[in-house]
Amino acid sequence: MTRWIHCARGVARWAWRRRLAALGLPLVLAVPTAPAGAAGHAIAARSPQGVVTYAEQPGEYPNYIFPITPAAYDTLANLYAFQTFLYVPLYANGYTGTPTTDFGASLGYPPLYSNGGRTVTIRLHHYMWSDGTPVTSRDIQFWQNEVDAAKANYGGYVPGASHYPQNVVRLSIVGPTVIRLTFNGVYNRAWLLGNELSQISALPQQAWDRTTSAGPVGNYDRTPSGAAAVYRFLAKQAATTATYVSNPLWHVVDGAFRLSAYDAGTGAAAFTANPQYAGPSGPHIRTLREVPFTSDQAEFDALRSGAIDYGYLPSQDRSQATYFEGHGYRVAPWYGWTISYIPLNLTSPQVGAILRQVYVRQALQSLIDQPQYIRDIYRGQAVADYGPVPPVPRGPINAPERTPPFPYRPSVARQLLSRHGWRVVPGGTSTCVRPGTGPLDCGAGVRRGAALTLQLDYGAGVVTLAQTVEAMKSAESAAGIVLTLRQKTNEAIFGELAPCQRAGGPGCGWEMTLWSGGYTDYTYPSGEALLATGAGGNPGAWSDPRNDRLINATLVQPGIGPMLAWERYVMRQLPFLFMPLPPYQVSVIRRTLAGALPQNPILGIQPVFWSMRG
Repeated sequence: MTRWIHCARGVARWAWRRRLAALGLPLVLAVPTAPAGAAGHAIAARSPQGVVTYAEQPGEYPNYIFPITPAAYDTLANLYAFQTFLYVPLYANGYTGTPTTDFGASLGYPPLYSNGGRTVTIRLHHYMWSDGTPVTSRDIQFWQNEVDAAKANYGGYVPGASHYPQNVVRLSIVGPTVIRLTFNGVYNRAWLLGNELSQISALPQQAWDRTTSAGPVGNYDRTPSGAAAVYRFLAKQAATTATYVSNPLWHVVDGAFRLSAYDAGTGAAAFTANPQYAGPSGPHIRTLREVPFTSDQAEFDALRSGAIDYGYLPSQDRSQATYFEGHGYRVAPWYGWTISYIPLNLTSPQVGAILRQVYVRQALQSLIDQPQYIRDIYRGQAVADYGPVPPVPRGPINAPERTPPFPYRPSVARQLLSRHGWRVVPGGTSTCVRPGTGPLDCGAGVRRGAALTLQLDYGAGVVTLAQTVEAMKSAESAAGIVLTLRQKTNEAIFGELAPCQRAGGPGCGWEMTLWSGGYTDYTYPSGEALLATGAGGNPGAWSDPRNDRLINATLVQPGIGPMLAWERYVMRQLPFLFMPLPPYQVSVIRRTLAGALPQNPILGIQPVFWSMRG
């Protein structure tokens, strides 16, 4: 599943997570075998105390409550700063500060494999819904039936028999808290746990299995048509954000918190401790408030005033770190298991034919001066990112990034274009003078006289982002590429990220995008949700049979060889452009707030572990 992220880009990216190296995070390619809480959850008496105020990123706020989330809402703000507070994932990733699965904080015990690896049996920890009923295997079955019915609208959907939910051929209820999933093949277990099983959450079947608000709860999900009707009902309710607090559907949760206040216009949200929560820890705080901001400067002003307990330093204000450290805060870079890139709309009616040419994308990448951006804009707090595997922490599967095929070389960009039939005009506008499909022509669909003019939409409210796109515009002109910049809110950018299906329709108005955030994957960065043909996280609609074969090999073959082969191929084909990966944010955390460190490299927050001291 994709997670589109926004971050306080001192370097953020569309959420681009970047700095695990500082934490020394291990590279995880093996499935952990010992649960953190194998003996079960002991429920201690709790008396939550205190209010914690958390700063949202500019323009990025929670706006979709239903865990079967469409691609347009598949953001970190929704998945990991909203939904996981309310609904416990079957397998929780990153909670210990490493890109691994934390079984102690998960709904499920470690999976047991049988049938040659095709079958997985999972026992559930003891959890309760807030209406007083236990979480059972039936609730997992309800999720599965609804995802099957809604997969075309599901943000984690990837076409093909090898991907979830299509690869599940049978779900059996073995007992009240034991389920068995049978897959259509034998898969890499690290991928199966970290990327597939971790998509699953229990849904309250006893409250949600209905087709109207006034109608009775039934077992509608047990037929395909009934499951589809239930999904349509729940999705329609989730689309009405103004009723999130008043709608009784969303009162039934098994997570540590309940939504108690929500402003659909601004994204401000408040959560209160769930007294029925049966997890292994917390909640220790009574209320969590998420505060929206229109710019990183507005957030900094609130942080400086003392109104924020957990915020971030904009990159232009990093010099203020010592001030906050001397005034009761800890300052900690938040590194993510992520990549940073610019999506390209290969279906654009205006420039899709140009962007579909591999040599054009290679030329564009050769004009991105990552070392300069890191030095002058990010003040050294970023790492170069040249491939589809997170660049940090360093390890065997991201070794190819150390020798990128297309570093900053304006001369290479000009040569690539002129060799393929373009009249290159540095400082002007390059045009196609040799149309055609031959090896030295402009390429299929590129007409004579076509101009290298491209439009880049970028997120508003982050100074370093504006500085980055201005530097890009200047660099592109060295090869006669005219870059037009349009500033938009992140929500507007996310809303338009889709392939163009018909002229003038959705997805046809954007060409290139960049926001203060990026993409984060599950623990195993195999790329199927981002780059496979037809994947929900593939808004540029790149389709390459060889890429699909290489991705599939990473899912079913052991070892790192398939991952390295896929990574090297993508680095040369460049379905999108790679950008520097800064920290998701440099967090500023009040010292009296315990449990906020280490931060999750999957870029979620876990307020269930937080407490206020003193």
